[in-house]
Amino acid sequence: MTAQGTAPYVFWIESCEVSRIAEKEVTEMSSTVIEVLKSHRSIRKFKQTPVDEQLLRDIICCGQCASTSSNLQATTVIRVRNGDTRKKIGVLAGDQAYVESAAVFLVFCADLNRAGQACKAQGGVFEPGMTEQFIIATVDAALFAQNCAVAAESKGLGICYIGGIRNDPEQVSQLLELPDQVYPVFGFCMGYPDQDPERKPRLPLEVILKEEIYSQSGDKALIESYDEQMSQYYRSRTNGGKESSWTLEMKALVGKESRPHMQAFLKSRGFNYR
Repeated sequence: MTAQGTAPYVFWIESCEVSRIAEKEVTEMSSTVIEVLKSHRSIRKFKQTPVDEQLLRDIICCGQCASTSSNLQATTVIRVRNGDTRKKIGVLAGDQAYVESAAVFLVFCADLNRAGQACKAQGGVFEPGMTEQFIIATVDAALFAQNCAVAAESKGLGICYIGGIRNDPEQVSQLLELPDQVYPVFGFCMGYPDQDPERKPRLPLEVILKEEIYSQSGDKALIESYDEQMSQYYRSRTNGGKESSWTLEMKALVGKESRPHMQAFLKSRGFNYR
């Protein structure tokens, strides 16, 4: 057979080899992503090493690549560099000093203002206060931020969500000059870790993953076992200084009112739940 006649066969072999290499690379990359996700810890102590500007922009770009309902893209991210503003937000969030000390501090906002302006630009009338749009915007912000978290951790950075900014969302909104139809969902510290905390155990998968229907069969025993695991975790983390468990933590969390001011605040921002 001539060389010309064998060319397609050679090409097929080379294509298969390229395909195998690509498949191997994808498999290895997928394994790395899973490892990054499973190794998440909240970091509250950061080195003073700055985060490269291009890396930060790439991380935010990864956030933009998250799923967004109906292409609404209802997230606005505000990078706070001003030291005084950071300090004020840290105090409002419950004296969380790492808001000030982290290399990067971001505030993720659910934003319907931009979509409303787009509607008006096309001659439409914006319908404010729809509960569905509020849910979409809030979910958008959470998905966006979690993409950023995974991207950051894949590059050796640590992160910590700051839900405490909702302790006084009105003052935070004033500091950041947020318009109506925008509210701060949470803050986000990011930087190179200066600590190596244990991973916090999660509920058994069998408690979370249900088949066909919402069944609680077996959950009680599994949660009791998890309580013991969490008790050991807290004792280890605090050198015996904290005695608690998951169910005790939940009693403290959902056994009382939690930020009851949020409803009035959201209404004041135009989120009226219709």
